[in-house]
Amino acid sequence: MLDIQAIREDFPILSHQVYGKPLVYLDNGATTQKPRCVVQKIENGYYNVNANIHRGVHFLSQEATEAHEEARKAVQHFLNARSSNEIVFTRGTTESINLVASSFTDECMSAGDEVIVSVMEHHSNIVPWQIQAAKKGISLRVIPMNEKGELRLDEYKKLFTEKTRLVAVTHVSNVLGTVNPVKEIIAIAHEQGVPVLIDGAQSTPHLKVDVQDLDAEFYVFSGHKIYGPTGIGVLYGKEEWLDRLPPYQGGGEMIASVTFEKTVFNELPFKFEAGTPDYIGSTALAEALHYVEHIGMERIAAYEQELLQYATERLNAINGMRIFGQAAEKGAVISFLVGNIHHYDMGMLLDHLGIAVRTGHHCAQPLMQALGIEGCVRASLSFYNTKEEIEVLAAGIERVKKMF
Repeated sequence: MLDIQAIREDFPILSHQVYGKPLVYLDNGATTQKPRCVVQKIENGYYNVNANIHRGVHFLSQEATEAHEEARKAVQHFLNARSSNEIVFTRGTTESINLVASSFTDECMSAGDEVIVSVMEHHSNIVPWQIQAAKKGISLRVIPMNEKGELRLDEYKKLFTEKTRLVAVTHVSNVLGTVNPVKEIIAIAHEQGVPVLIDGAQSTPHLKVDVQDLDAEFYVFSGHKIYGPTGIGVLYGKEEWLDRLPPYQGGGEMIASVTFEKTVFNELPFKFEAGTPDYIGSTALAEALHYVEHIGMERIAAYEQELLQYATERLNAINGMRIFGQAAEKGAVISFLVGNIHHYDMGMLLDHLGIAVRTGHHCAQPLMQALGIEGCVRASLSFYNTKEEIEVLAAGIERVKKMF
């Protein structure tokens, strides 16, 4: 069992009040709160180890470089990648996908080629491909879902053609909470000789991820969604694929040599890390990963499933409640509408009760269209949430209902 109260003490913001009410933070799908150790790591980095990395010969630069590269190894260990060369630091999931979309399309695609995505993708795994479609004439094919919010693998298999060059799908839906069978999705693609990119933004904070076991060519996630700082993220790529792809940006660090006639690119992973990296953010991300590993990803997943079941049963008991996403395998997310109450009104009024939830289309407008709604309210859970907070949410929803 997790000692939830001890864990909550690691997150000072959870003791705050909003409008005179105790904060109930249920917007973890958007960003998670940060434990003291992560903030202290940032403070220590700036106060004691701050120097630009890799090319400096002085003590601070070498110390900062070592910390940054140790952070890369921490990510390698967290994902069980074969080599730290397969870990590229980015600004987040969105930049990681844009990097792959740009570099992969340049190297591996031409007009008429296709990328398979799913109906439940975040905009960050739709728009980059549409930008490439406008530039290169490629197109998207979309995996549909059933009424429970589960991808239809039978239809997925039918989408492959001789023009299919990549499959790019989310591991866990940020709206429905659906945990997609990505290992099976990857295996099906590989039978067709097609590589796969997995969006792990909503999976890495909640599930143990083993990229060697999954066997995806690319896997991406964001630091701020797994209790780390904003502005830092990760692209995992199989070494042979990262070697093959051209760099996404040019500048310092990503070069081996430059003349006015020719540039020779650096070795992996530096080929994809142009400019000064966020060496403070990388070490803070590593601290966040150490924090969740110390608690145990399996224990986190088990507790969050307990919370999800409790919250689902509690909210389903509310008259007029509609919960979107009933997948058999589901993460700790509940998206809902109540009666005819607009999602914005529900979220705004819950906020005045101290309850932080997310409202709107959640950067998944095609999914909203498939569901036949313009938006919904989302409560996304973390291991620092409690059943008492779920009771506060349920009571808050009932109170808002009475106002309408």
